[in-house]
Amino acid sequence: MSYEVNGKTIEHDEEGYITNINEWELDLARAIAVDEGIDMTDEHWEVVNFLREYYSEYQIAPAVRVLVKAIKKKLGADKGSNKYLYELFPYGPAKQACKIAGLPKPTGCI
Repeated sequence: MSYEVNGKTIEHDEEGYITNINEWELDLARAIAVDEGIDMTDEHWEVVNFLREYYSEYQIAPAVRVLVKAIKKKLGADKGSNKYLYELFPYGPAKQACKIAGLPKPTGCI
């Protein structure tokens, strides 16, 4: 299973998570977002970029509780809430945002 982006084939698992995080690029993120039915806004990108920075620092994709706390700490209480994040990523902010960010499935996500 794979995504086709800019003439490249990028492999992913059965759930759509790319198998090599080093192949991630913005056009791939846009393609995954389209597959997920998400129209990316600046707010979406803010969460995706936050997740990529978080992964770079901790080498783990955070589960939703950890994500909410970390975003609240960095971006403020209005953005660090389940309600806000689920509005952006209705099928699970950790799962959907990590997929778009090219990260592995978060630990603890079903």
